[in-house]
Amino acid sequence: MTNQTYPRSAKVLLGGIAHLGRFIDKIRLRHAGQIQDYNYITVGFDKYLIDFLGIDTQAFEQRVLAGGTDEELLAWVNLNGKPVSDAEIRLFSRNLLNAGPKDDDARQRFHGRLQDIATKRGVPVGSLPSVTTWADVIELDEDRL
Repeated sequence: MTNQTYPRSAKVLLGGIAHLGRFIDKIRLRHAGQIQDYNYITVGFDKYLIDFLGIDTQAFEQRVLAGGTDEELLAWVNLNGKPVSDAEIRLFSRNLLNAGPKDDDARQRFHGRLQDIATKRGVPVGSLPSVTTWADVIELDEDRL
């Protein structure tokens, strides 16, 4: 059995910002050919993050691929994105990490993801830990929950 490489958890804060470290990891892993089937840039948490920070996606991707530490990449975001206050960062992170499905279509996608995880593990959905947020679905899917 091979070990799956996962980006870090969206719950790991970088500069107080949820998902930023994960987004950096996704860029690096995707360009290294180590992840292919992840939502990437135009949807989901990536899209919310990009919109919140007001960064140019291509420019950030190029900056990440040029190398650097998390702190250097955070400094780039702070310099090249829109100004955000600490209070706005806290609110964004809290909202992102607590977001669950908000309508019937989203609930169907949510339950579909849980069914996919259960199928992958070879167990019934009811045996999975109870989760209510998209962040926890990711944690569950990537064997952190």
